[in-house]
Parts: sequence; C-alpha cells; structure tokens
Amino acid sequence: MPARLGGGYRWLLASSWSSNLGDGVALAAGPLLVTTLTDDPFLISLAALLRWAPPLVFGLYAGVLSDRLDRRRIMIVANLARVLVLAGLVASMLAGLLSAVGALVALGLLTVAEVFADNTAGTLTPMLVHRDDLAVANARLQTGFITLNQLIGPPIGAALFAAGTVWPFAAETVLVAASVVLVSRVRLPARERPTEQRRSLRRDVAEGFRWTVNHAAVRTLVLTILIFNVTFGAAWSVLVLYAQEQLGLGAIGFGLLTTVSAVGGLLGTALYGAITRRVSLGNVMRVGLIIETLTHLGLAVTTSPVVASAIFFVFGAHAFVWGTTSVTVRQRAVPEQLQGRVNSFNTICVFGGLVVGSVIGGVLATHFGVTAPFWFAFAGSAAFVVLLWRELTRIAHSDEEAVPVAA
Repeated sequence: MPARLGGGYRWLLASSWSSNLGDGVALAAGPLLVTTLTDDPFLISLAALLRWAPPLVFGLYAGVLSDRLDRRRIMIVANLARVLVLAGLVASMLAGLLSAVGALVALGLLTVAEVFADNTAGTLTPMLVHRDDLAVANARLQTGFITLNQLIGPPIGAALFAAGTVWPFAAETVLVAASVVLVSRVRLPARERPTEQRRSLRRDVAEGFRWTVNHAAVRTLVLTILIFNVTFGAAWSVLVLYAQEQLGLGAIGFGLLTTVSAVGGLLGTALYGAITRRVSLGNVMRVGLIIETLTHLGLAVTTSPVVASAIFFVFGAHAFVWGTTSVTVRQRAVPEQLQGRVNSFNTICVFGGLVVGSVIGGVLATHFGVTAPFWFAFAGSAAFVVLLWRELTRIAHSDEEAVPVAA
C-alpha cells in the first residue's frame, strides 16, 4: 500500500478486509445452517433468493441515501445492524429456539443491511484517494475480496460449522464489529449536500438515471455489465451440473474449480499494476470481454477437468482485472454527489442480469443439455463484443474528468 494513499484509505481497507472475511465465513455457513433446520426444497431455495433479491429491491434507495447523508455514518449504522442481527441469531441458536423461518429472516436482514453498507463503501475510495491512484486502491480492495471472501472465508466457515453450528456466526459477529471500529477511524473530506430540504426519492433517482443515460462512457459500461451478466448467469447457473455431467467431477472437484478461479484472481492482483501501466483501460476492457467470450466457448467444447481448470484460472484473473477496471472507470467519471446512485444502477444491472441469465440457463439446460447455456453465453457475448467493439475505447479514458451535473 503506497504511503500516498493515506491513512484514511488504510482504515477503510482494513475495515473492508475484516468484513469480507466475515462475509466469506457466512457464504458457506448460511446455506449449511438452513439445510440443518429443514429439508423443504422451497425453504432451502429461499436462502439463495434472499441473497439475490435485496440488491434489486433496496439498491436505488441505498444509492439515494449515500448521496444525501454522511457516508461513513451509513456504513457504521448498516454494519451495526448486521452485528445486532448476528448477535440475535447466535443467541437463538444457543437457546435452541432457531427455526428455519427464523434463520431465513435473519439471512435476509443481513443481506439488506449489506446492500446499504456495500453501496456506500463504493463511494468512499474516490473521496479518500486521488483519481490517478484509484486503480491501485481498488486493486487492494479487490485483493481482500478475492482472498478473504472467496478463497479463505468459505473453507473457514465450513470448518467452523463442522465444529459447531454457532461458531461461524459468532466469528462473523466479531469480524463485522471490528469493521465498524475500523471504519469509524476514517475521516472524510467535507462535501456538498443537496441544498433543498425536501427532495423526493423519485426525483433523486431520476436525476441519477438521467446522468447515467446521458453519459456515453458510463452508459456503455453499465449496458455491458448487464448483457455480460445475462450470459455469465446463464452459464454459471448450471455450473454444478456441468461439473458433474460434462467433466465427471464430484463435490470436491467442483469446489476446486472455484478455488482455481480465485487463485487466478490472485494472479490478476499481482499483474494489475504492470498491465495498467502498459495498456490503456479501454483496451484492458476489450481484451477482458474477449477472454470471457472464449471462456464460454472453451467450457462448451471441453470434457477435460484439466483444460476446464486452466480456463477457470484465466477467467479468474480476467474477472479481477475487469472488476477493478470497471469500478475505477466509474469512479473517475461520476461526480462525487452522484456516486451512490450510479453505483446502485450498476448493482441492479449486475444482479438483474444474473437473475435473468439464471432463468435462461435453467430453461436451456432442461431442454437442450447442460452445455446449451455455455453455447448461448458464447454466442451472446460474441455478438455483443462485435456490436460494441468501437464503443469500448470510449468507456475508459484515463484523463477524463468527472462530468458535472446538469442544472
């Protein structure tokens, strides 16, 4: 972490890493908890739904609040709410009073609070770091997400759950509480607040939507994220079946595919600075979309676990580089007072695309086989890359200044 990033960013980074480890622990422990309380497929499926739905339902409101109110305070309050819910969950488990419905309610509340915390967290980095350092700052945040949330947290959560169902949730309570203490040390610069005392939610949302639609680069970026998450969601929705039927892997092999992808993300972490020093952000995004398109093709045609693992490794590196670059581009282009709302539109496109894609993937796999979603993902991604190829260089101009809000 270069010293020029400042002490405020370091506190934010430490807070992010702490909460990401807690979230990674819960990523494995949450579904396991529900399956120990019920064998009803409908209730078990609700656990997954409660992770997808809150960003779509509360995302816009979270964006408006982060543009209206003190952002550090929003993060503190949202994460304190998570601590309280987790403490109640742990207490009910210790007392033997937890039911499947109670667990689902708790998991849903945790995700709702996380929507507000995560949306606001995405607005703090550009307030603390110079725009020329946003790439390296976001790379460090993404490193924590990959290593702690995706790679280390889930196996720790599973191990703690095996030791006792209450332990992973007690650990998450401590880690989220630590993130609250750490982010409370951040001191944000003063910023402009809306001058009008009464502003309707609809008006604030419309203002953010108009800005997003009228800014060519950000509009193209958000549209790209939406389309590619439809194709990605279609393929990845049947990934466990693909691993079993196409690659002949069991549960452990399927888990290793995810691990290989996370290790690829670590390679992307190590190379990100060197890549962005030599390649423009626009071309980084072009190459990334080609890699994602070819990923779907490669997985559609291979039956070799070794080849598939190599593809997942490369895809993991791409996913890290793409994610960091898209966040950096958005933060550079969007005015500070609109960061929350534009973030929320981006989040809705991310989850909306995944939901639509998962439905398409399920239908295709049911009628045409487990590789059909991957062929769909390849064809759709390839068509979109061709249509968007000339526009991709407009997405990321490293010298582009934030566009002011229209009066």
